[in-house]
Amino acid sequence: MPVLESRNLTVGYGREPVIADLDLQIPPGRITALIGRNGCGKSTLLRALARLLRPQAGAVLLDGRAIATLPTREVARRLAILPQSPLAPEGLTVLQLVKQGRYPHQSWLQQWTPDDERHVRQALVWTGLEDLADHPVDALSGGQRQRAWIAMALAQDTPLLLLDEPTTYLDLAHQIEILDLLARLNAHEGRTVVMVLHDLNQAARYAHHLVVVHRGRVHAQGQPAEVLSEALLREVFGIDCRIVPDPVYGTPLCVPYSRWAPRTPRAGVAQGDGGPAEPDATDEPALVGLHPQLPSRRDAGRPTSPAASGPAHGTGAHRR
Repeated sequence: MPVLESRNLTVGYGREPVIADLDLQIPPGRITALIGRNGCGKSTLLRALARLLRPQAGAVLLDGRAIATLPTREVARRLAILPQSPLAPEGLTVLQLVKQGRYPHQSWLQQWTPDDERHVRQALVWTGLEDLADHPVDALSGGQRQRAWIAMALAQDTPLLLLDEPTTYLDLAHQIEILDLLARLNAHEGRTVVMVLHDLNQAARYAHHLVVVHRGRVHAQGQPAEVLSEALLREVFGIDCRIVPDPVYGTPLCVPYSRWAPRTPRAGVAQGDGGPAEPDATDEPALVGLHPQLPSRRDAGRPTSPAASGPAHGTGAHRR
């Protein structure tokens, strides 16, 4: 299983570094989510890990070797990247785009094979694009285009999968479909997934490992329940919130306070200071009561989160 890490990594655009002197190891065979405010360096870090940006100092290592020194085809057979807002050539169909994912596996001696065809068709099925295979990519909706690019990355069939905001442009149903798909690929095929996510609750539900990026550095990392706290979210995101257990999965659930609330806060939330009062006995029924079929967090039979389907790795939270 490939090991991806950075050592003393400094990277940016022009002379000003965005990421400075950063050490990070991606847990193999797990789902890692990079979270942080806009402009903190998440996407820059992901691009550097994927060899799309050359380090100004330090290095990105793939199995202990500097990724910048490896042949492009060798890297592409082990690592796939879905960048932000990619553009396809005009007139390219969905099928043609997805087939591009098989390029690293082609050679002069080995052209298109039944195995290539199988991976392409499987990626189309996984992303629900079978009926749109012959449609031009530029004629699709934003969400359909995003799924087409994800299908190309899946067709590449690499053990490492890096995605920059994979749920962008997707409605909620398709967001869950894509995140469920990534969770299945991790659980059943052991693929290492690294993704930038803005939705903290989705990150907490699907990731085994969170990396909080703040001002170009790793501010904290570890399992979601150990990393996400009200104090950290206030410090990193500048929001006041309550962290409560997800009523279905038990993972951390961030409930932010509005700076201007159109309705009166319910009992147990203090007004005027932007923060919560001490929780009272009605807190849990009020949360669970949103849906009569949702189990209490005390119910030992509640479902586990997608990220909990694999074997647990006991990595505690680490703050810097």
